[in-house]
Amino acid sequence: MIWHLPHIRALSEHIGHPVTLIAKPRSAADQIFKAESAVRDVFWMDRNPEGRRGRHDGAAGLVRLIADLRTRRFDAIVLFHHSRTLAFAAMCAGIPERYGYGFRLQRPFINRPPFLPASVLRLHPFEQASAWLAASGIKLGDPEPKLPISPDSEAKVRQRLGGVAPGFVAIGIGSSEPYKQWGAPRFAELATRLAQEGRTRLVLIGGRAEASLADDILSRLDPSDAHVIPAIGWELSELAALLSHSAFYVGNDTGVMNMAAAVGIRSYSLFGGTPPFRHNANIVPILPPDGRPDQASGMARITVSAVLEAMRGDGCRLSEAG
Repeated sequence: MIWHLPHIRALSEHIGHPVTLIAKPRSAADQIFKAESAVRDVFWMDRNPEGRRGRHDGAAGLVRLIADLRTRRFDAIVLFHHSRTLAFAAMCAGIPERYGYGFRLQRPFINRPPFLPASVLRLHPFEQASAWLAASGIKLGDPEPKLPISPDSEAKVRQRLGGVAPGFVAIGIGSSEPYKQWGAPRFAELATRLAQEGRTRLVLIGGRAEASLADDILSRLDPSDAHVIPAIGWELSELAALLSHSAFYVGNDTGVMNMAAAVGIRSYSLFGGTPPFRHNANIVPILPPDGRPDQASGMARITVSAVLEAMRGDGCRLSEAG
């Protein structure tokens, strides 16, 4: 979602009004784009959710998806994705103008050019969408995502923090995959070392799935060393507001890391399991010593000392006093 914010804005500006975004519920697009003027609303494509069967799964679900799309009477659809299922559903729903990449089996259901060459499939999703805009003659403005903050989310965060002053450190402990997880011992050591450097106000950020991890990290810390606030399971719109008040982000390669960079703070990101994608100047990748991420041992090979050294090398102020 964060990657595609510049593309959504470019499309909205091109057509002259906000767009309806089609996304899966797990994207939390309604939370991420709560304050985004280019997005009118979100249409949920409820397919392949975790822990349940979605409304649009299976043959019967596809029929429901077609019916749901038809009721919205869309004039056009632009697919920043190679999905053939959504392209087929859009055709069956009678959407007159259907744009997309046109890769492979998607092509028969797309009726408006341009169509991208198959070689574009090898590119990152951000680059694919940028290539389609360029081929369509649609100007992409600032390619770096910049996320606006919802005023009511800002107010909720101020209330949650209870008057805590800005300038705390955001530590991202969440991970979408096990091979992207740095682990409780290293995060606890990082928190301790940051406190010793002078950063004594810390916030642990993660989803509900990281509740036990946060407890493990907190159990390893001396409360007299640092004031640590767990921001676990917060809505993403509130996390965006929280991050905007942080001095910087340090932690796993996650969606929250992308959000941190998009709200304008420096994001020291641990790329031990996957290579970094340099789409935002605020993201500072921290890799294993040999510079080669791997899913087996990449995160384990990134030491706390290496993280602090990378931060210092970037000019990061590890002490609040400067």
